[in-house]
Amino acid sequence: MSLLTASGIVAGYDVQDEILKGIDLVVREGEIVGIIGPNGAGKSTLLKAIAGLLAPSAGRIYLRGRDITGQAPRDISRFGLAYVPQEFNIFQTMSVRENLEMGGYVDRKETGRRIDGVFARFPMLGEKRRHAARTLSGGERQILAMAMALMVDPVVLLLDEPSAGLSPVAAERLFDAIVQINRDGVSIVMVEQNANEALVVSHRAYILVDGKNSVTGPAKALAADPEIRRLFLGG
Repeated sequence: MSLLTASGIVAGYDVQDEILKGIDLVVREGEIVGIIGPNGAGKSTLLKAIAGLLAPSAGRIYLRGRDITGQAPRDISRFGLAYVPQEFNIFQTMSVRENLEMGGYVDRKETGRRIDGVFARFPMLGEKRRHAARTLSGGERQILAMAMALMVDPVVLLLDEPSAGLSPVAAERLFDAIVQINRDGVSIVMVEQNANEALVVSHRAYILVDGKNSVTGPAKALAADPEIRRLFLGG
């Protein structure tokens, strides 16, 4: 069953600059969908359009059958979609718990219960609940950013370059957390600079080139394709 569908999305940051040129995307229940491709392909722009941060000039976006095209990010969050940007995704001077409270702003009645759930899922955050977010390591900050997104109890989680700037060990822990979130019932769309790792953890993947769909298919099949490896995976 399709949870999220984007069809024919055209979008950019001004009328003269169409970065997305008719992108299609389908996310089914229980999937991790990876989005990879060269710099400037439109990967992050696609996530912003889906999350309501950028209004498409053409095309439609549906979440659980509801047309969310061009709707406000706050409303889209209420419908069950959460977005984690690559940067500026936590409040550094606030405590870990205060960050989670901010993440739960759309449904404050459930905030306490969901924070308890986050601490059970990520014990490290529970241990540092009173610490300022700026004192966390890079990997811990990314986990906090994902935990804030989970405070809206999403059915689809959008992750933009989650492993950017992390050490290999921290990135591995982060990908383990992403897989566990998915196993707990959240479908995930992940734009990722580490294309090899993205294909390892994803069920399906889209390769974007110049704002268009280039190749799509099962992640394992794409990872094993010699031409895909040569063009996009460094051999």
